[in-house]
Amino acid sequence: MRLFVRPVEGDPTATDVLRALERRARSRGLPPPAALTGDWFGGSTVLVPSVRVHPVEPGEAFDVLDRRPEVTPEPAAPEGAVGGGWVGYLGYELTDPAGARHPGRRRLPAAAWGWTDHVLRRDPRGQWWFEAIAEHEPGALVTELGTLVAEAAGHHAESGPGPGGVVAPDAERHRKSVRRCVEEIAAGEIFQANVCSRFAVPFAGSPLELFATGSARFDPARAAYVAGAWGAVASLSPELFLARHGEVVRSSPIKGTTPRRGPQDDHNADVLRGSRKDIAENVMIVDMARNDLGRVARTGTVTTPKLLRVEPHPGVWHLVSEVRAELPPEIGDAELLRATFPPASVTGAPKVRALEIISELESDPREVYCGAVGMSSPVRGTELNVAIRTLEYAAGEVAFGVGGGITADSDAEAEWQECLTKAAPLLSLLERAGQ
Repeated sequence: MRLFVRPVEGDPTATDVLRALERRARSRGLPPPAALTGDWFGGSTVLVPSVRVHPVEPGEAFDVLDRRPEVTPEPAAPEGAVGGGWVGYLGYELTDPAGARHPGRRRLPAAAWGWTDHVLRRDPRGQWWFEAIAEHEPGALVTELGTLVAEAAGHHAESGPGPGGVVAPDAERHRKSVRRCVEEIAAGEIFQANVCSRFAVPFAGSPLELFATGSARFDPARAAYVAGAWGAVASLSPELFLARHGEVVRSSPIKGTTPRRGPQDDHNADVLRGSRKDIAENVMIVDMARNDLGRVARTGTVTTPKLLRVEPHPGVWHLVSEVRAELPPEIGDAELLRATFPPASVTGAPKVRALEIISELESDPREVYCGAVGMSSPVRGTELNVAIRTLEYAAGEVAFGVGGGITADSDAEAEWQECLTKAAPLLSLLERAGQ
């Protein structure tokens, strides 16, 4: 197979092009588009014009990513080209050590992937590209999608019915779960664990429009959208789970959150920077990520180039670190994922026991939340987010999870307030969905 890359004229926003792609798919009876917006593959946005994303059996969910053709790039192909690949998600429960949780209560497949042989990519300089993995140059498709990009700017979004009443989680149940987790820490069972709760909102609008509005409004670094007959996932995540390019893999765990009251809110940033609880939480997660990657990395190559950096995100400040490792060439993506999934930042330490306790404490399946969404390209590598700030649409309802890491210093009421802080931007987005 060959990689074909052609420049595309025009400078519409990613959301304008995504909306145009949805209109194209709907008018032709094609599968819906998919999207990666923000800081993917070296700062790019990647849009998939149409892709059939199928449910995948749990036992095959990781192995799919290693089924990719050999691709020969054109000599003049620009650095950063993606071409195509697998796009989809991995649900959190895929590797639940306690076995099948909450039978009959899942609304979405445990995992879903779809293969695309062409994409539209906007590079960090704002240049659009048509890219394809094919035997022969797809000239007609280049022309068609080039025209679509050129004409995409300025089209108004289609509004629709917004949400109904919010079904909020039980605040007291969440507090009890936090207190139980602190007891398990005191008993020496674990050092830290994530405890989560879920909101649900009846929704009759467009999930793609919800994603387009949210990604434009919040500008998350690792936003992703995939949809199929099963429903849709609109992930507005700021967090990188894994970025693998060749033999180098990176993970950027986020742990530690405080409200951000405007762009000049240095006070709360300083509060987070000095928080013993949040620092301890982040350092433990970094150690977990190092341990997970160390299971498959070359000996001595696991490093921490960034530790405890305070970064601004929509409505909050976060503590962000980075772990890097080098992999032997024989380690495929499936083996890498078996060593690291689910992401360290949404589980606990030690991971297996933390997952067991989480399974006992939480009343609902996490579904896609706390799993991963992203793309695996035979040209550019594999990048997956941590599926937080993630809206899941199925059967006329949008649901999303919120939570936080619990340590020995955690206060039950403060943890519940952190959940509300994290939920507020998504609830605000849903409230305006039909406007």
